[in-house]
Amino acid sequence: QVQLVESGGGLVQPGGSLRLSCAASGFTFSSATMTWVRQAPGTGFEWVSTISSGTVTTYAGAVKGRFTISRDNAKNTLYLQMNSLKPEDTAVYYCTSPKARGQGTQVTVSS
Repeated sequence: QVQLVESGGGLVQPGGSLRLSCAASGFTFSSATMTWVRQAPGTGFEWVSTISSGTVTTYAGAVKGRFTISRDNAKNTLYLQMNSLKPEDTAVYYCTSPKARGQGTQVTVSS
């Protein structure tokens, strides 16, 4: 079955960096468009970034220039490099494929 397992979240000070990873299994990862979404407390899901199978990337305006999405098809792994983090980036971050969503990893940006 499709499995997506995120890791790499944590507590970081404003201006800091984190790299999230998402290990994928149960489907042909290299052919899949993959997406990161996030959910802050008390809010709905917010789209963050998408990468196509051909590695075309798109970003939400709130993260453009600070976040970088990438993929390693040999490792079936999706990444999200997050730099210059802000308190408003605090959320649970989820990796999604066309048919599944992971369990999420908490990112907290606070001094």
